[in-house]
Amino acid sequence: METLNTEEITIKDIAKVCGVGVSTVSRAINNHPDISPKTKQKIADAIEEYGYIPNNSARNLRRIDGKCIAVVVKGVSNPLFADAVQIMEEEIKKRKYSMVIRYVNFDEQEVDVAIELAKEKKLAGVVFLGGYFVREKKKLQKLRIPFVLSTAGANVDNISAEEYSVFCVDDEKEGYRMTDYLIRLGHKKIAVLSGMPDDASIGKLRLKGYKRALKEHGIAVDEDLILHMKRDIRFYSMENGYQMTQELLTGRKEFTCIFAFSDAMAIGACRAIADAGKKVPDDYSVAGFDGIEMGDYYNPQLTTIKQPIHEIAMESVTMLFEILDKKSENVRRIFSCELLERESTRHRKVL
Repeated sequence: METLNTEEITIKDIAKVCGVGVSTVSRAINNHPDISPKTKQKIADAIEEYGYIPNNSARNLRRIDGKCIAVVVKGVSNPLFADAVQIMEEEIKKRKYSMVIRYVNFDEQEVDVAIELAKEKKLAGVVFLGGYFVREKKKLQKLRIPFVLSTAGANVDNISAEEYSVFCVDDEKEGYRMTDYLIRLGHKKIAVLSGMPDDASIGKLRLKGYKRALKEHGIAVDEDLILHMKRDIRFYSMENGYQMTQELLTGRKEFTCIFAFSDAMAIGACRAIADAGKKVPDDYSVAGFDGIEMGDYYNPQLTTIKQPIHEIAMESVTMLFEILDKKSENVRRIFSCELLERESTRHRKVL
């Protein structure tokens, strides 16, 4: 069959992939006797694969009703999520379900998007990938299907831990861990490329860990070394990292190291340093967060906190299906990360 964009499937799309007319698809949906069993099965298979639910026909194709999982991704530019989506899609297909993926910008409410998708696609469940999960109870209660929170915060206001499943890392702990490592390399003036000032998710947690590490080492927090993403540039992107680092380099504040809250921003920071005629790590050390594949091959190879994204994605989908099959109650699992010490950081030179 021909491949389609599964975001907006219409009856015309189903007809196209099956090589039949729209009227044939309509008659098959409505179980007309003049459609051969072979054609009817072909159309039913296409509907199942692409998650198309006809407006008035769910009762005639019960076997596909509720056989669709949505993955709602908050953060279009994060390469980490691309790996997670691929893993989730493979696992969902293994279970004979179709997947609808919807990318959500940072100024959109992912729960609202999921509620609308549930109405349109007759979803069985939802995986939220990334996002701000300091959420009010009333909004999530409108989503009357099982859901799992994956890779982002573990707190939902006024909802007990038993009411939803979370699979993520401890962002505060890992932010502390990287900052502690950089301090032990001799860096005291560590600049941070952080989230938005009003960030209620990973940016806030990683920044909290950064500040805690400074405090424990007796280093005062310098707010001038905490830069926040540009609102008009894709969040956690290389361009955002590049722009923030340019500000650092043209400012008057001294720093010896940059801790970027995503690998993409760290790579942008490295580029800005190179464009300014400086070298990483000879002039400035740079560290990231995520452990994306690009950091393995970037020159210099990126020091980072590696998230176990394969395990997080697999367990998120597995748990959603166990809830659907009534085989398990909700769980909360916090995964450990790995600090990868590589070429982009070094011991601070003592002058």
